[in-house]
Amino acid sequence: MSMHEVKDAVLVGAGIVSSTLGTLLKEFNPDYKITILERCSEGGDESSAAWNNAGTGHAGLCELNYTPFIKGEEINLTRAIVTNSRFETSRLFWSYLVEQGKFTTVRDFINPVPHCSFVYGADNVAFLKHRYDKIREFAGFAKMEFTEDHQKVKEWAPLVGNGRNASEKIALTRVKGGTDVNYGALTRKLLAQLEKYDDVSIQYDEQVVDIKRVNGVWEIKYKNRISGYENIVLSKFVFIGAGGAALLLLQKSGIPEGRGLGGFPVSGQWLRCDNPTIVEQHHAKVYSLSMEGLPTVVAPHLDTRVIDGNKSILFGPFAGFTTKFLKKGSYFDFLSSVRLENIEPLLSVAIHNIDFIRYLIRQSTQTMDDRINALLRFYPQAKKSDWKLQVAGQRVQIIKRDPYGKPILQMGTEVITSSDKSLAALLGASPGASVSVSIMINLIKKCFPEQIQGKWAKKLHEIFPAEEQELQKDARTYNKLHDFSDKALQLT
Repeated sequence: MSMHEVKDAVLVGAGIVSSTLGTLLKEFNPDYKITILERCSEGGDESSAAWNNAGTGHAGLCELNYTPFIKGEEINLTRAIVTNSRFETSRLFWSYLVEQGKFTTVRDFINPVPHCSFVYGADNVAFLKHRYDKIREFAGFAKMEFTEDHQKVKEWAPLVGNGRNASEKIALTRVKGGTDVNYGALTRKLLAQLEKYDDVSIQYDEQVVDIKRVNGVWEIKYKNRISGYENIVLSKFVFIGAGGAALLLLQKSGIPEGRGLGGFPVSGQWLRCDNPTIVEQHHAKVYSLSMEGLPTVVAPHLDTRVIDGNKSILFGPFAGFTTKFLKKGSYFDFLSSVRLENIEPLLSVAIHNIDFIRYLIRQSTQTMDDRINALLRFYPQAKKSDWKLQVAGQRVQIIKRDPYGKPILQMGTEVITSSDKSLAALLGASPGASVSVSIMINLIKKCFPEQIQGKWAKKLHEIFPAEEQELQKDARTYNKLHDFSDKALQLT
């Protein structure tokens, strides 16, 4: 076991979030010494991998679960608008890297794909029309189109529109400027840039086994999964961006902020179609409302995917349950996360979310015919022979206490930070990849307040000419920067 110099930052995990953070830190301070430790043999191989997620550039354009339909209540647009501005922040960062010559190609990670929302039934059509009327007041949604006309639906989304009864009440919104993003390819592009620095070390097949505070710095012990050799790296700052495994590593750090947290693992599957005759008829990401009997956070969608230059279609997601925290993890992950301080929250959440657990059980026991029947509600002319099952990535939802001390199952991402700002961990899931830049900028502002207000302020403004709040409220600024990133990312 050998000792090394103290690094400025150690990033655990080589996915989209860690690669984004590492790139930002090097932009702000080119002299930063960074080590990235990854348990897989390449970067972006877990949650970020192309087939492990829907590849949607989440911008609130089509995701109806961001603006849920609750009968008798006014539509809340906040989450959709905030997500839209955060995705614009991601686009600005990627555009900056293009302008700087660090990204010489863009089609390998981002492609223009319209974003649509589809509903059926009179109440749902009325809801979608009302949402359309309200949300178009904001710049990010001003180009949205709406139709109840069957012929238009067939033009915008042929698979969805064809084969329907002419009397069926349906509606569709469309934003042509949506995107499909290969987050695995994007991760590898970011890592390739980081590898060009002499003082950045990216080490694969390295499993972090312990994190502890020693003499004012963090001591990270890691073990090579092939050779079994153990090593230690010291660092002033640690970021745990290890996907589902982040909770286990946060617990190892021993920081008080990580106590009492639990994790609820959820696996996923898609139906996948590669038949070119079918694939060429569909060029959109079409999201809908949660189907009857499913949790409101589960929104079925029919997605065009562009991966390594090839187009496919995904439909889902279909959930499942496993005790693994990573797709390539261990079945003992969940058991390893149980502590005395989180047993009560785990049990409480299980009792109060029994419907969600039943849903996972039902999903896990579905047959291929069950999944095809769900697809037929979206694509009436679908044939079972054109589709196969695609296993998606593993997600771990956070179990925590709300401000009133009540244990809750949180559907979303959250950054946990130590009181001295020397360690941070990203927990939770979607839409983390799409808004990873925004999440990491907020982390930097919290953990490096003096630098971001001092020496790093000029570079921050150079990369991001407008704050998220300005993008949400100032249509002129939004349109100017959106047009700039459209051009840089070849999305026009």
